[in-house]
Amino acid sequence: MNRRIFLGAALAAATTPVFARSQRRSLDQPRVLSFHHLHTDERLTLPYRQGDHYQRRSLERLNHFFRDFRTGDITAIDPRLYDTLFDIKQALGHDDAVFEILSGYRSPKTNAMLRRTSRAVAQRSLHMTGKAIDVRLSDMPTRSIRDAAVRLGRGGVGYYSRSDFVHLDTGNVRQWGA
Repeated sequence: MNRRIFLGAALAAATTPVFARSQRRSLDQPRVLSFHHLHTDERLTLPYRQGDHYQRRSLERLNHFFRDFRTGDITAIDPRLYDTLFDIKQALGHDDAVFEILSGYRSPKTNAMLRRTSRAVAQRSLHMTGKAIDVRLSDMPTRSIRDAAVRLGRGGVGYYSRSDFVHLDTGNVRQWGA
């Protein structure tokens, strides 16, 4: 074996465990999100996931935070939405971002009321099953959020430039603008 190949193999063997440990450490770091609900003025910052494990108590708090603010009804929010938000803030390099929430869970009663006043509200909205949220990101143009979400290739991404928010859901991959 020539010296260059031997040294390269030795270096790879010596650094691989270090890289693997640092990679594992970053995966084991808690995933933290911060929110400001624009209708209730509530704020919440918490770790929702540690490694591959969602934090049950955090998810319960998030379910309450994303409740239908008009009726007080609560449902389980799909944790994949939180993963999408976390990955968006990472992609945008905005680690201390605060997501501004316009809409989380909507009860069927609230959804029907909104449909009477707006053509933009879907009859079978994923908001009613805890699989959609409407957000802005502090100090970030909403088109940047939309672009990052589209690049992720997960669920639906609706861009509402006039109302200045992005709809994200865990349904089929699709995108639209209004």
